[in-house]
Amino acid sequence: MLDPQGLYEWEPSGLAAVEAITARDSAGLVLLYHFDGYIDAGETGDQIVDRLLNGLSHRVVARFDHDRLIDYRARRPLLTFESHRWTAYETPGIELRLVEDATGAPFLLLSGLEPDVEWERFAAAVRQIVERLGVRLSVNFHGIPMGVPHTRPVGLTPHGNRTDLMPGHGSFFDEAQVPGSAEALIEFRLAEAGHDVLGVAAHVPHYIARSAYPDAALTALEAVTAATGLVLPNAAHALRTEALRTQEEIERQISEGDEELVALVSGLEHQYDAVAGAETRGNLVAEPVELPTADEIGREFERFLAERESDGGGGI
Repeated sequence: MLDPQGLYEWEPSGLAAVEAITARDSAGLVLLYHFDGYIDAGETGDQIVDRLLNGLSHRVVARFDHDRLIDYRARRPLLTFESHRWTAYETPGIELRLVEDATGAPFLLLSGLEPDVEWERFAAAVRQIVERLGVRLSVNFHGIPMGVPHTRPVGLTPHGNRTDLMPGHGSFFDEAQVPGSAEALIEFRLAEAGHDVLGVAAHVPHYIARSAYPDAALTALEAVTAATGLVLPNAAHALRTEALRTQEEIERQISEGDEELVALVSGLEHQYDAVAGAETRGNLVAEPVELPTADEIGREFERFLAERESDGGGGI
């Protein structure tokens, strides 16, 4: 493998700011990371990143070589044409930023497009950054499509080697093989190297998975803040407002929909309530309920990704 350092370069002022912080506080910073790519049902992670960057003070610490990592033909950057000339270009990027929460507490945010190539080298580069900057905990977040109704609370599946930071949330299944992502590989490699890492997967109703679902983003954000101690009220408030608006729109569409859709939601509600009731009573299953198998979960991922590709290609 080529030297991972060749994939990114430091922004001197941003790096100096981080090093000054770590010199004062040896506890280490939290790193949040998410990439715009395949597995993010309900645009869960994308919404969180957008709210953090648009609502908080931040500065660039490091930039990755997007020309090496991004396949432009799969995900074509936008150019703006006016009258007789090109006037703007949306440069794709993968950047590490130093961000401050509502109390002024610093944390790191790594975001941008998911790399199309050199995943192992990219993961090794992130590990270099984690070790260089003394990161104490790395946290990723995203949505997964599940057979759950929008009328019930959003469920969460924690993963990584610090699931103890999310008490009360167990694993939904024992084993499943699903298409990989750079985000998941980083988690795997960091944990393999002995670094603390937590993943937060929000359960998004599969019939809404290709649309923005603020409920999932809000639930995932609240789990992240509870696990890290970060204070992010503005982001949470904005997502909560959008969640109420979205729920109203979903209800309107369902009320105007066909009987098959209504029956689908009703069936998912029955399944959800049966499982929740069984857990409350301490039984695995209190009444006959058809739970998804690992293979079915894997197929749901495959279907979700295939539908995204058919919409325009490249996973976005």
